[in-house]
This record gives sequence, structure tokens and C-alpha cells, in this order.
Amino acid sequence: MSLNEKKVVVIGGSSGMGLAVAKMAAAEGAEVVIAGRSEEKLRRAADEIPQPVETRPLDVTLEHDVRGFFAEAGELDHLVVTAATGMVGAFLELDTPSFRQIVDSKFWGQYFAARYGAQRIKEGGSLTLFSGVAAAKPVAGLSAYAAVNGAIEALCRSLAVELAPLRVNAVSPGIVDTPAYAGMNPFERKKMFDILAAQLPARRIGRPEDVAAAVIALMKNGYTTGSVVYVDGGHRLV
Repeated sequence: MSLNEKKVVVIGGSSGMGLAVAKMAAAEGAEVVIAGRSEEKLRRAADEIPQPVETRPLDVTLEHDVRGFFAEAGELDHLVVTAATGMVGAFLELDTPSFRQIVDSKFWGQYFAARYGAQRIKEGGSLTLFSGVAAAKPVAGLSAYAAVNGAIEALCRSLAVELAPLRVNAVSPGIVDTPAYAGMNPFERKKMFDILAAQLPARRIGRPEDVAAAVIALMKNGYTTGSVVYVDGGHRLV
């Protein structure tokens, strides 16, 4: 299945894994739309993609924003939702507003996108959600993400049945070197990545392109639905 001349919408496409998906889809001839909260980041992302792309501001935590976005988007072939923000912290120390921010951004954001976007996806198209390794690999300090990621994976499986024949899948990334870590001291970031890489079966930290390749494969494989694809270097195994 080719992506040539297919319309691909990437929510969270202004940076990191979402931007990598947008770049790969555009390189395969897709008509790409990237959406995110920051118009400045969207402009910079568009400048990084050699092919023409459309940029659209969107706050996925606001249901009316998402509803309006898809009302104007028209029909599309593939929808990818990577957007998420939030703090991490120990379960007994993370306050309720911070936990709710994670739920609002990652779970409700993807729920709203699926709710209003699925109706716009053409026959043969796909919806790809994003969970994360915390759902499969318990890690202290990531209980909020574990709960939200688990909910997203359950939603993925349910939607694959309820929205069939629309294909619905989820990608579960592990540790990936993205701008999410840009606020760290570079030396400390490298030290952390080196320690983590040594523990992984893949012996390295993930790159956004690793995750994007899995997303593109899910778009193009017409017989995969209701699946969670782990792109974690084996993190969930150790």
C-alpha cells in the first residue's frame, strides 16, 4: 500500500516523533498536515520538511478545538496522534492537577482526536495512537503514564473492533532521544542515555526515526489492526 497522494494528518507533528512521522510520510509522497499548539514550532517544523506541508494550530486538550479542527480538515487517509505533555513524579508526591494534566493531554487528547477524526478517515485508512513503555514495564515515578498508556492501549483494541474496517493501532515507544529531554544538562542527558542504553537489548537509545518507521509500516499494512507495536529496544523485557 502506497502513501503517494494520501492525506496524512499528524497531531503533535511539530517536533520529535511526530515530526519524524511527518517527514517520512512526506518523503513517500503523502499530502501531510501537521498540527500542534505552538504556531512558531509548526513553522520551524515545516521548514525542516523538504516537501510542502500544511500547518494547523490545535490544542488537543480542548474538545471544541479538536471538533472544529476535523470539521475543517475534510477527508483524510491516515491519522496519527502523538501529542502529549505532562510532568513525571512519585505517585505519593504527584499532585492531582499534575496527574490530570497528563490525562487531559495524552488520554483525552487522543480520545478526542479519535472521536472526531475517525469519521473523516476514508476507506482503507488508519488511525495510529501512541502509548508508551510504562504500560508494559513498571517504572517508579511513572505511575501516571502507566495508567494513561494502558488506557490508550485498551482504547485502541476496542476501537479496532467498534470502528472496523477502519484500522486502529498503537505504537509504544521506549526511551527516545527527542526534544522532550532538551531541558536537561547535555552532560547529564548523555550520561543518563548511556546508562539506559547499556541496559537495553538493543544497546542504544531510540531515535525518532525508529518510531516513525513503525508508524509508516502500520499505515501501509492493510491487515494489521488492534495491535500495539513496541519500539522500545527491548525495554519492556529487562
